[in-house]
Amino acid sequence: MKLTTIILTAIMMHSGLLMATEEPAFTLIKQSEPFELRLYAPRIIAETAVSGNMKKASSSGFKAIANFIFGNNQHPSSGEAENISMTAPVILQSSSVEAFTTSNPASDGSEQAWQVSFFMPSQYNLESLPKPNNSAVTVRSLPASYAAVMRFSGFSGAETVAKNTQALQQWIQQQQLSVLSTAQLARYNPPWTLPFMRRNEIIIEVAAPIIAAPENTAP
Repeated sequence: MKLTTIILTAIMMHSGLLMATEEPAFTLIKQSEPFELRLYAPRIIAETAVSGNMKKASSSGFKAIANFIFGNNQHPSSGEAENISMTAPVILQSSSVEAFTTSNPASDGSEQAWQVSFFMPSQYNLESLPKPNNSAVTVRSLPASYAAVMRFSGFSGAETVAKNTQALQQWIQQQQLSVLSTAQLARYNPPWTLPFMRRNEIIIEVAAPIIAAPENTAP
């Protein structure tokens, strides 16, 4: 399959034009619009390491994983290629704690190391999931985890992402949660989606919240 066909098919499936798009399962623990505390179920991701500015890294990482799920793979039993359904969101994460903050305003133009990842459909486990032919794409399982999330619409450029990341970090502090990861940018829509219809999220993994013990009500 030609790369242009792969990309177009991926975009169509990602936008929901061909089929419903699966998202990772989670339990909503707390909600205070636009913030949420979620408990994500165990899941498998396909990811690739890329470098460049934010826009370049997002594009090249998406292409590499789209190429994997649309046939550049081998089924573990038959050895044949298999199409894997597209899911949402596409995740962009940097190992730098400053990647999505205003202290690094050039994050849209500076060279950095990034991870781009897709959640794999829940029908698969590590044994049944096709293996990438491209060694730059890897698959791994993630355990159940808590995450603080801020949802926003519109464009997801560096300035907007930085502002929302800072807002989420402040909410995390207010909730007395412990941060376990750098911020992730999750995007759910193709680039032609109207800004007010776009769904974006900032996601930060946190430690399990401390639940206060009930007061002693004995007489």
